[in-house]
Amino acid sequence: MFAISACSACYPIVLALLLLSSACARPKAIPLPIVTTPRFPDFIQPRVPDDFTGTAPAINASRGWTFLQAGDLKNAEHEFAAALTAPAFYPAETSLGYLELAKKDPRSALPHFDRALEREPRDVSALVGRGQSLLAMNRDSDAVAAYEAAVAADASLADIRQRVEVLKFRLVEQSVARARQAARAGRLDDATQAYAAAIAASPESPFLYRELGAIERRKGNLDAALEHYRKAAALDAPDAESLVQIGDILESRGDFEAAVKAYSDSVAIEPNAAVEKRLDDTREKLAVARLPAEYRAIDQAPQITRADLAALIGVRLSPLLQAGRSRDGVLITDVRNNWAAAWIVAVARAGVMEPFANHAFQPRAIVRRTDLAQAVARLLVRIAAKSPGQKPAWDGARLKFADLSQGHIAYPAASAAVASGVMKMGAENTFQPSRPVTGAESIDAIDKLAAIAQLGARAGR
Repeated sequence: MFAISACSACYPIVLALLLLSSACARPKAIPLPIVTTPRFPDFIQPRVPDDFTGTAPAINASRGWTFLQAGDLKNAEHEFAAALTAPAFYPAETSLGYLELAKKDPRSALPHFDRALEREPRDVSALVGRGQSLLAMNRDSDAVAAYEAAVAADASLADIRQRVEVLKFRLVEQSVARARQAARAGRLDDATQAYAAAIAASPESPFLYRELGAIERRKGNLDAALEHYRKAAALDAPDAESLVQIGDILESRGDFEAAVKAYSDSVAIEPNAAVEKRLDDTREKLAVARLPAEYRAIDQAPQITRADLAALIGVRLSPLLQAGRSRDGVLITDVRNNWAAAWIVAVARAGVMEPFANHAFQPRAIVRRTDLAQAVARLLVRIAAKSPGQKPAWDGARLKFADLSQGHIAYPAASAAVASGVMKMGAENTFQPSRPVTGAESIDAIDKLAAIAQLGARAGR
C-alpha cells in the first residue's frame, strides 16, 4: 500500500516533467513580421493550388513570402525550403526563384522558375519571375517571350504588358542600330540577322521590312527583297517608296505589266517626276514586249526590211501618221499574212511609204539609205505642218554629197534628212545611197524624228 501510494503521489510531477521536456524539444515558431511596405513590389506571390489549400507547405510558403517582403531572406529561405519538402508543391520553386532574385542572383533564380513551369506552364508568377531573371541576364528577347506568355495567361497584367512594349521598343532600337552599322560596314549577313531580330520584336513595323528589303537587294536575293517590300507596302498603305522598289525589281525581271501597276500606285500616293518618267518608260517597254518578236529583233538586225521600217514608224511615230491621212483607200496585194501588215497599211495611207506601181509593198525588200531618207523627208513635212508659222532648218536645204548628185531623185530627201540631223553624212561628204540600213541606224533615225516632233509641238503651243 505504501509503495502504491508513493507512486501515485509522484505521478503529477512526472507528467509535468514530460510536458516540460516536450515543450523544450518542439522549436518555437518565429513570429511573423508586419509588412507595411513590401521590399519587392515587382514580385508576384505564387498562387497556391487548390489541392494544397490549408496544408503545411502552403502555410510555410505564405510565411516565407511575408519574411521575403519584410527583407528577412534567411527566414524566408527556411520557410520555402520547408514548403519544398512536398515535391508537387511547385509554388515553393517559384518562391525560391524570387528569393534568388532578391539576392541579385538571376542565374540561380532561373532554374527554380523553370522547374515550376515544368509542373505548371501557365503559372503567371513563375513566368513573370522567369522574365525578370532573363532581363537581368541581358536576354531581352527571351524575357519578352516569358512576359508575353504571362500576359496571355492573365490579361489583367497591365504593367507587364506595358513592360513588354517598352522592351520591344528597346529591342527594335538596338537591333536596327546593329543592322544599320553592319550594312554600312558591308556585313550584309549580320545586317539581315539584326533586322530579323527587330522584326521578331516588332512584326508590324513596315520600315523594318523596307530596310531589310534593301539589304536583300544588295545581296542579290530579289525574291526575298520583293517579299519584304510587299510586306512593307501591305502594312503601310501610303508607302510610295516600297512600291517604287517593287516596280524596279519587277521591271528588271521583265514583268512590265506588274511594274507599271507598282509605279502607278506609287505616283497615286505621292506624285514624283522621276517615278512618273520611269512609269512612262516602263509603259513603253510593256508596249514593246507585247509586239511581235520580229519587231523586238529590229535593233539587232544587220539590215532592215520595208516591213521593219513600217513597223518602227507605225509604233513610234503613230501620232504623225494619224494627223491627216493622205488617202484612205490604198491597194496593197502582198501583206495580208505579214506580221507588220497593220503598220504597213498605216504608213501607206499616210503617204510616208508607198506601194509600188503593181500595188506590191514588197515587205521583205531591203531598205537602203535613200529609202530611209525619203520616209524621213515625208515625216519631216508632217512635223513642219504642225508649226506653220516657223520655217524648219531643213527646209530648202541643198547639201553637197560626193556620191549623190543634185539631180538624183532621192537628193532632196537626203539633203533634208541630213540637214535636220536625223541621218548622218558619211566619210568625205558621202551619203552612201545604196548601203543597207541597220536596225540600230533606223531606230536612231526614228527616235530623232520623235524628238523633233516633240520640240515642234512645244514650240507650236
